[in-house]
Amino acid sequence: MQPAGRGAALSIRGLGMVYRRGDSAVEALAGFDLEVADREFVAIVGPSGCGKSTLLKLVTGLRPPTSGSITLYGRPVTGPRSDVGIVFQTPVLFPWRTVLDNVLLPADVLHLPRAEYTAKAKELLELVGLGGFERNYPQELSGGMQQRAAIARALVHDAPLLLMDEPFGALDAMTREGMNLELQRIWAASRKTVLFITHSIAEAVFLADRIVVMSPRPGRIIEIIENPAPRLRSMEDTLAPEFGRMVHHVRGLLGGVPTGAAL
Repeated sequence: MQPAGRGAALSIRGLGMVYRRGDSAVEALAGFDLEVADREFVAIVGPSGCGKSTLLKLVTGLRPPTSGSITLYGRPVTGPRSDVGIVFQTPVLFPWRTVLDNVLLPADVLHLPRAEYTAKAKELLELVGLGGFERNYPQELSGGMQQRAAIARALVHDAPLLLMDEPFGALDAMTREGMNLELQRIWAASRKTVLFITHSIAEAVFLADRIVVMSPRPGRIIEIIENPAPRLRSMEDTLAPEFGRMVHHVRGLLGGVPTGAAL
């Protein structure tokens, strides 16, 4: 169910995925239905192996689903799409390219006018806090700075949908907290539609408009939770009783604690 007042950017209906190898078969996703509104930030949490990363591969068109359909901005997803930006758990920056050239990689691959997109890439590097680092190489940046460059790269060709697969999972706790604040600021400035996968329940509650909770394999939706907390959020908001209740509820759905237990 999509929030009122905004059109659907992403529509997933009856999605199923079965991986076959010889005589064996693994059902990764089953009966998955989700609508994501334009400019909405949706986080997906679930146990390891529940099909979260598979879902992103299907949305990008890198793999065809076994069953069901995916529609992105009114067009069926039948193969790789240029209107999707992707940020992985590790930045995957090319060490022989400068930060600026790494950010420009999608423009180069799509044969977009380099002069125009160089100006855009520099604007994005300013947006993500990397102004002045255009000529540096990835090995000269911290892990958090490299991930900021990866986010700028995902935004450079102005794709309306941003897919993020545990982008801060490899960072230390303090850097990750800072990146959560940065991502919220970047999202507020760019207003992309975001589908964000994470193992951190607190991260999902802090960032998302809605939290999608998935079951163990085959991945299905257990519950979709609306997050009424206003934007922009601060770390102080994580101390609020309602924040704690939401985290507690999601943890209960995932089997951590009974959903009705006292905090």
